[in-house]
Amino acid sequence: MKAPVLVLVLLTACACGTSTTPASPARQARITWQDFHGVRLPLSDLDGPRVLDYDRAKGFSHTREGALLAALHIGVRANSRWGPTVFEPTITEQVVGPDAGRLLEQTRTTYEESRQEAGLPQGSPLGKAYVDEEAYRWESYATDAATVDIVSAGPDPRGTTVRATTRIQVVWRDGDWRVVAPLDGDWGNAATELKSLDGYTRFEE
Repeated sequence: MKAPVLVLVLLTACACGTSTTPASPARQARITWQDFHGVRLPLSDLDGPRVLDYDRAKGFSHTREGALLAALHIGVRANSRWGPTVFEPTITEQVVGPDAGRLLEQTRTTYEESRQEAGLPQGSPLGKAYVDEEAYRWESYATDAATVDIVSAGPDPRGTTVRATTRIQVVWRDGDWRVVAPLDGDWGNAATELKSLDGYTRFEE
């Protein structure tokens, strides 16, 4: 399945999976949920994001939980759907790696093509995305780098729920987690269709 972007895999879209790394010490984190233009995202009072401003999300704890939330929030926002006021600063400031420039270029191109096709004014969001971020599975975790697979679910044109998993890498840099751009700046290279949630951990309500 070709996903326009990341975690969001816009399907137009705590024990942690199979990881063998030790869990962070038990803490009484309070989880709430935010509706971000149709996408439900978890927020933690301990692990972040601590800053939510103009559709931006920053400030994640230097923990495994913080890495997971950073992968999710940054990945979702690095999407053409929300318009350049969101994806431009998100990618410029919170995405790193050799293909970060290509990701920004491709996101700009995708946005402009979609905007013109929809007849929307320059800078306008492209509309809501009806996607649920359902589950995750750790591929690896270390103090300053982590890789996690995140499952997104949404309706296809026939109304059937379809799922995709997107592999996201994050690194700790300059006091916060950053997402590593996917190969060739194309989130489709990191996303695959998913038939079963076996081996994944569901996000807690």
